[in-house]
Amino acid sequence: MKAAAFFRRHSFILLLLALFLAADWGLARWNPMETSRRFYKNDFTKTLYHHDWSRSGPVFYGNSAVTGAYMEERSGRPLTEMGLSYGRITDLKGILDNRLYEIKDELVLGIDVHTMIDDMETDPTYQWFRRPYEPYVYEYRDYFRDSGTELVKNLYKGSVELDRSKLLAYEPRWIDKELYFGRKDNAWMKERWDYYDQRWGGLQPADFRENLEALEWVMDYAREHQLAFKVVWMPWNKDFPKPPYVEPLRTETNRMLQAGGVPVLDLMDRYEATYFHDLVHLNREDGAPLFTKEVDEWLGSFAKPSNS
Repeated sequence: MKAAAFFRRHSFILLLLALFLAADWGLARWNPMETSRRFYKNDFTKTLYHHDWSRSGPVFYGNSAVTGAYMEERSGRPLTEMGLSYGRITDLKGILDNRLYEIKDELVLGIDVHTMIDDMETDPTYQWFRRPYEPYVYEYRDYFRDSGTELVKNLYKGSVELDRSKLLAYEPRWIDKELYFGRKDNAWMKERWDYYDQRWGGLQPADFRENLEALEWVMDYAREHQLAFKVVWMPWNKDFPKPPYVEPLRTETNRMLQAGGVPVLDLMDRYEATYFHDLVHLNREDGAPLFTKEVDEWLGSFAKPSNS
């Protein structure tokens, strides 16, 4: 009786709640953050989009340094370039742990000077950040507001201009990843180096703990799923000193990789400044083709029969 009275008393509120939950469930099923060009797309979604929404295969994972350096279209390998803006190893763990992508056969991990910083800024729209209990419309509220504002503006323009073809017109959101052409001047790069140093120059081993643990997790995952797991240390512009935390971090990471039997290609100090767009991104004209060729040759060497 008490339960029936409660439902009668609050029936309107409960009905609104049920309608909201049903609408949010339908919105999540539609998933416009992935499927609609009206909304901003993160680099993980862009990767899926440019590979016909395939969610499986061999992968070269990393941050924007991998996006800039690895030219998938020139490579002889079947690797999907999965460079993510602000991508960390914890993000790779999130992708795999949430079964958002099934890596098959081979996983190449590119690590640059920023890949293992635990408090590195990130893209909040990455799919692995969404909590199961969080309403879809709340999680992406900023992006719905942005798109809704654009729609209202176009509705207003359409009503003023009386042009129905423009009534719902909108510019599709940019769907390509950022690439790096040409070369920034030294003054710009010095300013950028100072910014990096001010923000991260004093990092200590504890500031990489989550990503070192994630690396251990990925190594275990690769063994469990029989993946050929390899690591590439991504290039750094030698005209500027590396951040002070890099060498101790590289030593500790290499110790872990060696203990796990993971092959490593260290290209951090390989290339001259002329191949760079800035401090961490190779330019598309000269640096990226050279990097892609060298990585291809290294990866291909594992398939060659032994001479012994």
